[in-house]
Amino acid sequence: MGHDDGPRLLIYSQDGLGLGHQRRTTLLARQFLAAEPDASVLTICDSPLGHFFVTGAGHEHLKLPSVVKVGPGSWRPVSLTMSFAEVLALRKEVIKSTAIGFSPDVLLVDHMPHGAMGELVPALEAVERRGVRTVLGLRDILDAPATTRQRWHLEGAFDAVERFYDDVLVYGSNDVFDVAAQYDWPAELEPRLRYCGYVCAPAPRAVGRTVRNRLLRDRPGAALVVAMAGGGADGYPLFETVLRALPRLDAGRECVVVVITGPFLRAAQRNRLKALAAGLPVVLRASVGNSLDYLGAADLVVAMAGYNTSAEILSLRAKALLVPRSGPSAEQRLRAKAFAERGWVHWLEPEHLEPSRLAEAMDRALAAPAPGGACPPDLGGRERAVAHILAGRATTATPAEEVQAGPEEALPAPVPLASEA
Repeated sequence: MGHDDGPRLLIYSQDGLGLGHQRRTTLLARQFLAAEPDASVLTICDSPLGHFFVTGAGHEHLKLPSVVKVGPGSWRPVSLTMSFAEVLALRKEVIKSTAIGFSPDVLLVDHMPHGAMGELVPALEAVERRGVRTVLGLRDILDAPATTRQRWHLEGAFDAVERFYDDVLVYGSNDVFDVAAQYDWPAELEPRLRYCGYVCAPAPRAVGRTVRNRLLRDRPGAALVVAMAGGGADGYPLFETVLRALPRLDAGRECVVVVITGPFLRAAQRNRLKALAAGLPVVLRASVGNSLDYLGAADLVVAMAGYNTSAEILSLRAKALLVPRSGPSAEQRLRAKAFAERGWVHWLEPEHLEPSRLAEAMDRALAAPAPGGACPPDLGGRERAVAHILAGRATTATPAEEVQAGPEEALPAPVPLASEA
């Protein structure tokens, strides 16, 4: 890597209405800086909340005007009253000029090979001419196989991978979800795939003890249930059903419920939750200082099945009941089902999300033994992904092999809640 002042990593993270991609790329940036303390990391992002997670020395963010996907191949600006075409042109120019001016050694692209509506292509062409190593990072499951195969071929995503990318890092395990097989990955591109394991934050040494003692101070014998849905944009149905299920659950089991709504839950919905919670042993929080403390404190986590929440549940071996979103993507359903089949979590199909069924599922999960399973999840994704990034073009691993991570680094605790992908 060729800068006298340390290596430079440029990250593109498109996350219009959520926090999942930003959460994951922030963890990878921290690991990169732990391995290369004199490095510089610049993340191009577009979350309406800006850079939501706390960063340290060496890491900065450049915010684009926010856009949000409203349907297959259809986007709109979040705040600006300009046309989408104008906003897209502006974003393209900012991304390209940043890629040239920052002069990265490595470009890490999160999730979308050519960016939202192809906005990344001019930057990819510019860094290609400069010999910059370019890496694509994909979460474990994108969508239903048929849907992803159709969209990737229609949108030219495989063509973009073939032309621009040196490696494709999959933040998951091929024995849980085989990206190459499920998405009909072209044979000539398979050697570029690297399965890294799940990306999650390092667990703090004492997880949740203080949080648990504080929340159960008045009901020390109660079970602590923590409900969360990442950023919260589509979390209201789950939160409402948890609150309506609580009286049925509490009739046979004393519980305290903490609902972490996320910053994207609408104010009107938060007010309805406050009304439902009146007189119940319920604590409402928009966000929390460290979600890992709450996950670790809980006797049961009730959550949607977004990538980051699910990975952090696995990292703490927390007892969890996952209720995936009903759509439009099948990503969460596939993840919840796969994890449950391995004994890592419990799950409830979204079609069954109603108070009595949820209360029964929560009762079963609380009474069940601690999560186990014959084969534990691979949680080395953060370390292995960065090892791949640092290995450069000299990497000789085959798709089935894994770059060995170094010893665990003590990283600063990530700040707010576990967020959805």
